Amino acid sequence: MGVIGGSKLLTEGKTKKIWEGETREQVVVESKNDLTAGDGAKHDIVVGKASLSNRTASNVFRLLKACGLPVAFIEEIDEIRFLAEQCDMIPYEVVVRREAHGSFLKRQPEVPKGHLFPHLILEYFLKTSGKLWKDNVLPKDDPMVRFGGEEDFGDENASLYLPDQPIRGQTPFLILKDFPLRKSQEKLKNIDDIAIKTFLILEKAWQIAGKRLVDLKMEFGINAGGYLRLADVIDNDSWRVLDDGKYIDKQLYREGADLYEVTAKYQMVAKLTENFGLPIQRLILWCASKSDGLPFGEALEAYKVEESCLVKAVTCSLHKEPVRAYEEIIKLVQDVPDSVVIVYVGRSNGAGPTLSAQISAPVITVPAIWKDFPEDVWSSLRTPSETPVATILDPKNAVLMALQILAMRNPWLYAKIRIKQEKRLCNIIRI
Repeated sequence: MGVIGGSKLLTEGKTKKIWEGETREQVVVESKNDLTAGDGAKHDIVVGKASLSNRTASNVFRLLKACGLPVAFIEEIDEIRFLAEQCDMIPYEVVVRREAHGSFLKRQPEVPKGHLFPHLILEYFLKTSGKLWKDNVLPKDDPMVRFGGEEDFGDENASLYLPDQPIRGQTPFLILKDFPLRKSQEKLKNIDDIAIKTFLILEKAWQIAGKRLVDLKMEFGINAGGYLRLADVIDNDSWRVLDDGKYIDKQLYREGADLYEVTAKYQMVAKLTENFGLPIQRLILWCASKSDGLPFGEALEAYKVEESCLVKAVTCSLHKEPVRAYEEIIKLVQDVPDSVVIVYVGRSNGAGPTLSAQISAPVITVPAIWKDFPEDVWSSLRTPSETPVATILDPKNAVLMALQILAMRNPWLYAKIRIKQEKRLCNIIRI
């Protein structure tokens, strides 16, 4: 590529270096072998960590990029470097939590460790150094930030809190009338949305790998074109991931694990993330004739899959063209085994049970005229043996069920479905 990390060092942190790229709009992110905890109070050099961190971050960003998220990552260069868009970093650390771990337990001591949040918790921390923010001396670096809505402190202010003390009963030690993105509330809202989507995509990717993502920290920046980007790195220092209840991330190091064990877990994570990706899947929409139409457009639009290669519409009557129907369904499922079929049936439902008897893919039937002829529903419900067809009257629910089946193996679909659910779910414990 001709990209040389070393031409000009722009900045250096505890675990990475940022070099000037070939153009002013690009940078080279180089991982280091350093492993730190406690804001640098604990520090070791782990040979090979740079390569593991770079592999993990590149694997993660490739998945997020494939899911359409606005990431600064461009491509992996070599074992320890990747190319990214140059960004003016926004001085917030954004944390999303599915379970109560780490510093959250200090701020919410009444919440038991590992408590599950059906509705994701989103937190902001102001990134500071030397206990300073502009002209203000802070009692702690990286204080927790709460935007607006704080009683007695004004809707357009940001309140800073000690990050390692119980939040309940704590008053903010500093009120900022001028804070990052104060005049760009839309970007703050976009950060919220991207952070949640990022977590959900990675949550499913880790579920597919048999592990459990419980929290994740991210950073954002503005690129040369003025667009918001998920920037910095996401590697094994950025999250907590559990394997059978045990950490396989940086938390091991924080808790004093042997460096050999820590290295082994970092190697495991890098290898597992190589499998992060999107599966080849298909949603087959089947109807007997063009005159029947397909009432699934609104539901597909709601999840933004109507234009994707995921959806395949088929028009074929199983009563009138049984041979062509058999050939069609067998070929479709052979080409893409990870499929779900929705059959929109009219006067009788021979199609749904018959198709389900020919293929291993799930089949869902939607009776078209059940309101006028409710007795026809029985042909969808009382089917012969070994014809495992499901029946759903509402076309929207049929689409959602099909997408949920596919989402069990698809991080992109899972995030689309789950983000709608998150908006209506609530946490039992008040935060």
